[in-house]
Amino acid sequence: MYKKILVPYDFGNSFTNVPDQLSKLTDASEDYEIVIFNVITEAEQADTEKYLGASFSDIEQDKINDMKPFTSQLEELGLNYTTRFKTGRVIHELLEEINDNDYDLVLMSNRRSKRDIKHVLGHVTHKIAKRVNKPVMVVK
Repeated sequence: MYKKILVPYDFGNSFTNVPDQLSKLTDASEDYEIVIFNVITEAEQADTEKYLGASFSDIEQDKINDMKPFTSQLEELGLNYTTRFKTGRVIHELLEEINDNDYDLVLMSNRRSKRDIKHVLGHVTHKIAKRVNKPVMVVK
């Protein structure tokens, strides 16, 4: 169905329903690409480098390890994926990633761990859905 899907990964959201949706969206095709994309904020990178002496590749490896519950679900479903990381402002880097690549779909999670949210969509989800000219699917 969809050939190239971007999944902006946010550690503050729950991605429990996303693997099943990805499985349906790729429709058991062999010709698809799933890109899991995470933006490491400049502040987070600076703090980690300053206090822990970690390089970007160290931070990247920690993030990959933190994603294991999600990526393990993808692997159990037989889905192939790649992970990409960038440093910068989240919305700016996401928009740049979406606009510079030919994604068929942006799949975002909107199920926050916190129950007391006052808006239906999170800030980043709202801004991305509003500003891109690609289909955006928000998974609850």
